[in-house]
Amino acid sequence: MGGRDAGGSNQAPKVWERCGSRQKMGGHVARAGGRSRCTLCFWAILLLLAPVFLLAGFLHVDVGLLGQPRNASHGAWVAGPEPCRRPRSETGGDPVTNVMFLKTHKTAGSTMLNTLLRFAETHNLAVAVALPAGGRFYLGYPWLFLARYVEGVEQGSPERRFNIKCDHLRFNQREVQKVMPSDTYFSILRNPVFQLESSFIYYKGYIPAFKGIASLEDFLASSRTYYNPSLGLRHAYARNSMWFDLAFDHDVPPEEGYVHARLADVERRFQLVLIAEHFDESTVLPRRLLPWRLDDVVACRLNLRSPHSVASLTTSGQEHTKRWRALDWRLQHFDCTFWARLRAELARLRAELGPGRLRSEEQRLRGRWRGLAALCLQDGVPKGKSQVKLCPYQSGRADILGYNLRLGLDNQMLHMCQRMVMPELQYVARLYTLQFPDKPPKNIHVLEAWSDGAGDSV
Repeated sequence: MGGRDAGGSNQAPKVWERCGSRQKMGGHVARAGGRSRCTLCFWAILLLLAPVFLLAGFLHVDVGLLGQPRNASHGAWVAGPEPCRRPRSETGGDPVTNVMFLKTHKTAGSTMLNTLLRFAETHNLAVAVALPAGGRFYLGYPWLFLARYVEGVEQGSPERRFNIKCDHLRFNQREVQKVMPSDTYFSILRNPVFQLESSFIYYKGYIPAFKGIASLEDFLASSRTYYNPSLGLRHAYARNSMWFDLAFDHDVPPEEGYVHARLADVERRFQLVLIAEHFDESTVLPRRLLPWRLDDVVACRLNLRSPHSVASLTTSGQEHTKRWRALDWRLQHFDCTFWARLRAELARLRAELGPGRLRSEEQRLRGRWRGLAALCLQDGVPKGKSQVKLCPYQSGRADILGYNLRLGLDNQMLHMCQRMVMPELQYVARLYTLQFPDKPPKNIHVLEAWSDGAGDSV
């Protein structure tokens, strides 16, 4: 998997040369039997080592990850600023364990959230989760984030820091910094055309501007008729929602001076902005910069929609979207900065390792995921909501896909595979219970489906 190292095709002849050098003794050539014995030794050793190389190279399953102990009580969690154990990195240096991820809406953020929650659980890190207001999971959204929305933070008490924060919120830097160190802040954006199409399907019955409209094309043809900004913040999903999530006014004209100032704000506040359309590359870059192990970032694509619930906009609809979401469209500036950052990182790796030894990070990630998918999943593909037990939250007209696990997995493998496919709400509820065992758990109906026959209760 991945490319072969430079000179790899010469490895076998080198083995034969070393073996042949032992055949000369005192200037005399050894008999043919010596060569035969040497040949037999070589093949015996090769046969013994073959299963090891095949398992390590094909499955790419990290031994450290598979060996995580399964504690019946799930162990004690760090719930504050106490020092956390530093995991080892494959890429050199100490891994970053304080990460704030701004999960913008309908931008493939659920997959990144799962990656961060798995990292937190594996390394016993403290996660900032929402207060227990019924089934609520989001940190005050759509209002600006306040530190007191986080469980364990009391108003007027000394600041309390966490390691990971990755839920939906409307960014408020001063309040975020009360609960999160400023080590690494990053976010993810998406082409506004695709992001609006996804939002329309997902929030069809929730956003006033989308109710009673047959299609997104109809909305875009007369958006001012359906969109009334005086109706409240829920309309933010309908217009410039990524701009809104970044804490900016989503209803102002896209004047050049204002736009440039806000783009500069984003660059100052976030060390990295990823692009959903280039998700594999968007996994490579944080892995190198954090730096984390490959198994920390290999991920199962979550919250995917079935093909029949994905619509395609006409050329006219796309042009209407660009005008209607002019502020979000200007965020495409970060597509350029993303590629510049990725090229710089790859150039640094080439300088360190040499072009012949640098295997494609994307290929490694894809190869690792193919191995884990074969190991964990029934059929290796996502299934519709009527076909899965591990059912993600369903909304609007969207048919959100989930995954079924293979039967017969041992406990360690089941523990690992379940967390890779665990839907967002279930995982947040799980970590809430782990961090606050004395508080009532978050009760959501989809948790029943998870615990019914899935093998591991949350």
